[in-house]
Amino acid sequence: DNNNNDNKIQAKVAVVSNLSVWDLFQSGILDTSQQQSALKQKYVQEKLATPVGKSFMHLHVGFRMTRQELDKLQAHYIHVQDWSMPVDAADNMALLSIPSVHDPTLAPDGYAVLHIYTPATEDYNIWKHLEGKRSSVEYKTLKEQRSAHLWNVLEKTIPDIRSRASFIQVGTPLTHKRFLNRHMGSYGPAIVTGEDAPFPFPSTPIKGLLMCGDSTFPGIGVPAVSGSGIIAANSVSLNSIQPQLKMLERLKQIQQQ
Repeated sequence: DNNNNDNKIQAKVAVVSNLSVWDLFQSGILDTSQQQSALKQKYVQEKLATPVGKSFMHLHVGFRMTRQELDKLQAHYIHVQDWSMPVDAADNMALLSIPSVHDPTLAPDGYAVLHIYTPATEDYNIWKHLEGKRSSVEYKTLKEQRSAHLWNVLEKTIPDIRSRASFIQVGTPLTHKRFLNRHMGSYGPAIVTGEDAPFPFPSTPIKGLLMCGDSTFPGIGVPAVSGSGIIAANSVSLNSIQPQLKMLERLKQIQQQ
């Protein structure tokens, strides 16, 4: 609309949103206040009450290591501190990936890279008070404290990793929130099968508005989110199925080239 300098695109068939359930219904994009809105308050409140999954701690390290040393390592490790504890307990599990084991081009000669992280077990509330204070001493101190578990696990595989490290980056739930625009740095909805309402399908009470992403069926993770996009595309109308199949075939051909 040139009159108010806003750029508007008029949808002819449907709008598909990949925002999380919390972001979509708290964004102000949708009118949830008026009585004539198709979104009843009960529906909105139920969506906003979707349980929020936890976030991550990350440690990215560039380090000195010869090809001969790398050949003695595996590309992936999973560490469980205490099998009597739940795997989603804080500081009980860590996943380590060393892609340089298989791909020497990821780092200069004589160096390698790795990534170790907690699998969605970090509580955002530990970090919430530091929103907007990422340059503070308190934030840097907490990063060191909360990444200590990752260093300890890492030293079980590479005992002298600290002295080998030449590049270090620590990621926190605030990192997830800032760079990935994730609500509370979350991995996604913490919906438990058999206990919570299942992941919803794309449709909403607003005609022509569909959802996709990790707030919809089949759930969180890249494969599931890709599947949700296919479901949403095919839910727009029956006429979308054939174009979708043609696009998938085209992508398959491109991949084979």
